Amino acid sequence: MLTGSSDTVVVRIYGPELEVLREQQDLVLAAMEGIEGIVDLKKEAHVDIPQVDIEVDLVAAQSYGLKPGDIRRAAAFLLQGEEVGDLFVGGKTYDVNVWSLPTSRDSLNDIENLLIDTPDGGHVRLADVASVKIVPAPNVIERESQSRKTDVSANVSGRDLGSVADDVEDAIQKIEFPLGYHAELFGEYAEREAAQQQLLLAGAVAVIAIFFLLVTSFQNLRLATLTFFTLPWALVGGVLAAYFSSGILSLGSLVGLLTILGIATRNGIMMISHFQHLEEVEGETFGPELVQRGARERIAPIMMTALTTGLALVPLAIAGSIPGNEIEHPMAIVILGGLVTSTLLNLLVVPTLYLRFGKARSAAGNLSQSA
Repeated sequence: MLTGSSDTVVVRIYGPELEVLREQQDLVLAAMEGIEGIVDLKKEAHVDIPQVDIEVDLVAAQSYGLKPGDIRRAAAFLLQGEEVGDLFVGGKTYDVNVWSLPTSRDSLNDIENLLIDTPDGGHVRLADVASVKIVPAPNVIERESQSRKTDVSANVSGRDLGSVADDVEDAIQKIEFPLGYHAELFGEYAEREAAQQQLLLAGAVAVIAIFFLLVTSFQNLRLATLTFFTLPWALVGGVLAAYFSSGILSLGSLVGLLTILGIATRNGIMMISHFQHLEEVEGETFGPELVQRGARERIAPIMMTALTTGLALVPLAIAGSIPGNEIEHPMAIVILGGLVTSTLLNLLVVPTLYLRFGKARSAAGNLSQSA
């Protein structure tokens, strides 16, 4: 919608002259024909239509006391008509137009014989004060960014959009455009790339925030760092789910991966904070018994988080990629796959890491108490 085309890949060519634009359009079309995955390749349908061209003879017009603008307005009035008023009948408005008879404008000879009023009250044939001819004219003139433009568009099938778009961009770069002409790649790919860049930037900020949250929650830099670097393992299930479902990481898939990262962080903080609570508040001795007790007491909320989230996403996953569900479906697939690995991570890996590396905190605490 943002590019004005429903096709997946749009190559938009800019330039001042329409004929040169059409030549470049053919070159781009030929360059895209051999690219694997391109289907429904077409160029924007711009055709010439016949148009009456009237060029005023200034010397002849002056001899009759006519100005060029008078002749142009009179010719337009006779050939196209003009609204001169409105009628209101029965609560409805009707335009009142004055136009010449169809029989007086059916042919080029009829147009040449149209009578133009002169200032002295006489008449003169249009052909006596202007040249009248039929010339080709474009059926539509489109502009964007103060430049004429035309499109070559296509859809993608049997291959991922990113690879096809890269090949299209390479093909465009090999074309030597005249001075003042250039082509740009638009469509779903370009908009998706822009959205992904924004999402990756937001994800980077979120990852940094997650690390500081871990440090703040654990009060242990080493334990926070180790936990932070185990979080990517929670994403393995989401990546595998995306691979076996569609084979690509779409925008919805990236949103799902960020969601899994947040869920895994929340569960990890909840698990390790409970370990620390058992040790510091309830006096549990650091060791396997503390870890086993903490894991047993936290398995219910962790499983509840996974199950409620998964049940809410099952309808989206079953519905498939139907219209209106293009982002939610891959997001649901990725989150469902990631919930499996993130739950296993927090129930098996996180307790093991705490048992291995959490002793330093316990020892430090005991040392300070002895002092």
